[in-house]
Amino acid sequence: MRKKERFDAFIEHFKERFPQAETELHYSNPFELLVAVVLSAQCTDKRINMVTPELFADFPTPAHLAASSFDELFPYIRSVSYPNNKTKHLIGLGKMLVDDFNSEIPETLEDLQKLPGVGRKTANVIASVIYNQPTMAVDTHVFRVSKRLGLATLNAKTPLEVEKQLVRHIPEEHIPKAHHWLILHGRYVCLARSPKCKACDISYFCRYYEKNYGQEATS
Repeated sequence: MRKKERFDAFIEHFKERFPQAETELHYSNPFELLVAVVLSAQCTDKRINMVTPELFADFPTPAHLAASSFDELFPYIRSVSYPNNKTKHLIGLGKMLVDDFNSEIPETLEDLQKLPGVGRKTANVIASVIYNQPTMAVDTHVFRVSKRLGLATLNAKTPLEVEKQLVRHIPEEHIPKAHHWLILHGRYVCLARSPKCKACDISYFCRYYEKNYGQEATS
């Protein structure tokens, strides 16, 4: 199958079955999403959704984070991964939002990445989800699934390489949703260690399936 056909099949499948795909992080405004995404680095959305209700209730604005201390904030997020660094990041993030951005969440990738704890992946998530920009955040699920499906080349070594390949071939209007399609497929079907290939509806164009089950499928 040619690359364009593979991308077309991917888009048509998910557009039909998951037209409203969205993040599984719980939030009610851009600030809360930003905090949740920063906390979610190398941690599960399920865990983040357990700690954020109390966090958001007691620190509802950037100013609240900016005015907090390490000892005050840490207990709220002690159960997430790397809580020491993330506590420092959130306090610094709050201060920068207040001092440099009038407590508003910046729209550009350049400005977003100035915030403590915000790398390119997090910036892409915010730009995509909040501002509907055609940015592709590449986390471990997107990195793995896009290569297995054949949407990204096997020799792509970095998230940025995969990001550029996906953005090049996915129409702009579908990029914000495609990020969630790949994440959800990786989270529930195309698992890292034991992918559910026999139960997968898109195995017919999957490079990984063809390599591992091709002969069995045609016998």
